[in-house]
Amino acid sequence: MDYECVSAEDFGASLRGLGLNLLVRDVPMQCAMLETVFGMSAHRISRDFAILRYGAAVFQLHSDSTYHANPYLSFLPEAAPRGAGAELRLYDSDPDEAAARAEAMGMQVLQPPTDKPHGLRECYLICPDGYAWVPSRVL
Repeated sequence: MDYECVSAEDFGASLRGLGLNLLVRDVPMQCAMLETVFGMSAHRISRDFAILRYGAAVFQLHSDSTYHANPYLSFLPEAAPRGAGAELRLYDSDPDEAAARAEAMGMQVLQPPTDKPHGLRECYLICPDGYAWVPSRVL
């Protein structure tokens, strides 16, 4: 599928299984950060929407304004971070490389790369919207 020119209707009809849609304050900034820190590819980037690919996984970013008629918008905090409690685990990203690039892109390194007892080396990076991105590699 060509994500640069697929229609909204065809893209929506293609989605299967588990979907991920993140509401963010600044779609282009979030795309630039995810491309730089994790090597994701972003498609159809606008101030309202983007399609992102991470390996074979596809997910979406939407701006708050796209949810103007959705009751879920009322649950979003005005100023506080949004993603508390959600970990977005990226099992094919090197935590050392991601952490080295993260701060320059506006992410907070909450936990530096650490070898964990469950057999992974990982770190916790918090983006400006409050989501915890966790790049991980097998030890």
